[in-house]
Amino acid sequence: MVKKGDKKLIGAWAFYDWANSVYSLVIGTAIFPIYYNSVTGGNDSMITFLGKDFNNATLYSYALSFSFFIVVFLSPVLSSVADYLGNKKRFLQFFCALGSFSVASLYFFIGENIEVGIVFMVLASIGFWGSLVFYNAYLVEVAYPKDHDSVSAKGFIYGYLGSVLLLMLCLLLQMNPDWFRIDDAALPARLSFLMVGIWWFGFAQYTFYYLPTNNSRKKLKKDVVFKGFKELRKVLRELKYLGELKLFLVSFFLYSVGVQTIILIAALFGDKELNLDTDKLIITILLIQLIAIVGAAVFSKLSKYIGNIKTLKITIFGWGLITVGAYMLDKDSANVTFQFYVLGGLLGMVLGAIQSISRSTYSKLIPEETKDTATYFSFYDVTEKIAIVLGTFISGLTIALTGSMKASVLILALFFFAGFVVLSFLKKTKYVA
Repeated sequence: MVKKGDKKLIGAWAFYDWANSVYSLVIGTAIFPIYYNSVTGGNDSMITFLGKDFNNATLYSYALSFSFFIVVFLSPVLSSVADYLGNKKRFLQFFCALGSFSVASLYFFIGENIEVGIVFMVLASIGFWGSLVFYNAYLVEVAYPKDHDSVSAKGFIYGYLGSVLLLMLCLLLQMNPDWFRIDDAALPARLSFLMVGIWWFGFAQYTFYYLPTNNSRKKLKKDVVFKGFKELRKVLRELKYLGELKLFLVSFFLYSVGVQTIILIAALFGDKELNLDTDKLIITILLIQLIAIVGAAVFSKLSKYIGNIKTLKITIFGWGLITVGAYMLDKDSANVTFQFYVLGGLLGMVLGAIQSISRSTYSKLIPEETKDTATYFSFYDVTEKIAIVLGTFISGLTIALTGSMKASVLILALFFFAGFVVLSFLKKTKYVA
């Protein structure tokens, strides 16, 4: 049995990122949103779901919003249960199975059976984010505190490599179906969903083999289930006396509404509003992923010279420009594809940067005497998820009212502006300049 700090155990833990990151890239960002728009009738199509008519993009946004709404309530409960029972592996396996099975089941979504697509899309989202609760909680069991940064980075690298590799395979299948004797235009995308499910579940078995199992015989108590919410309420009360941290969280919430929503609807925007080919959209997303690594490194170094707050303000300003630029794109323009590539490149530069710097800034603003940092980060994660719920709901509602995704993108720009303004009131501290 491998022990804490063992390289094989650390590698096995990080390998779950390799397994599950294909979901967030292929399903959450790249292929599924484009496929969904295509099989539900294309731009501005109305579809019936549970007896009600929706614009197809509106329903997509609402479904995402609902899935994250569920996750917001599940995360504190799952964290508390995991801490109490100790046997995180069983929960991790359950949510992995739920997510991977649901993704694979999207193979049967062909447009007319819209309920199949929406239900499994929601379940896949819950499975992915639910599994991350237990995956992240394992970090303290597989590595010593001095190694947490490097081990977390290792997981990020594995996830990046795995997801990009599978997306490239999916792109090959999409662009050259004749190589595989496929004559059904929709089949390459459906096979991609099946591959994601198999990839996720299959590679996760290596992680499960090495992760320790705690055979706790504790019985679940009612107060344990609600403990997570009590801890979050405790942080909320403490924020009254932590002005700088409260300001940052307000700003973080505002710009996260824009950041996370844009990540989720970017491919659908390119397909629906600009009529870009699927292969061009996927290439853009690959470009974003590659540049995001460079952007994170560049802005990380920049923050050492000008401080976290100024660096973060630059990235927020960049996001604001990107949203305005996206609104101004004209699908009838001769060089709209090139313009979309340029925006994708800019998005990549600030994508990884705003996520990594936000988290590091938050960690520096947490009081030194605080022992329960895990609860603070749970509050941070819940704040982000609520922002996603709001962002996707606003996006769906705007599309329903105006029939335009461009209008929803422009509204998101207001959240970046508001986040920038709030962050400007944050004073310099000992650790954050």
